[in-house]
Amino acid sequence: MSYFQRLVMNTLTFVALAVLLPNMVHVQSILTAVIASFVLSILNALIKPILTVISFPLTLLTFGLFSFVINALMLNLTSYFVGAASFGFSSFGAAILVALVMSVVNMIVTEHHLEKYSN
Repeated sequence: MSYFQRLVMNTLTFVALAVLLPNMVHVQSILTAVIASFVLSILNALIKPILTVISFPLTLLTFGLFSFVINALMLNLTSYFVGAASFGFSSFGAAILVALVMSVVNMIVTEHHLEKYSN
């Protein structure tokens, strides 16, 4: 999946979650969702690998579930850089739920994308 496709997918996921969970996720506009998706991709490229290496023992102890906490941290950092008034979550639990949903959506889309081109 290309970088642009992943940006579009994350943008649509942010907008959909803001509509489905209005008390938990706040996205001011589609442009804000695009900016948040771009910021998240930069944070995932620069900061997430460092956090993943540092937290590897804890991730191993929790059988990988701590990776959702790392993803929620990335989402909270995204909210901080974009601006909590434009893009934010009601709590850290909401960020964990969004991280879980985004992981499932990414898995489904990636699997569909692989099936499409493997035949």
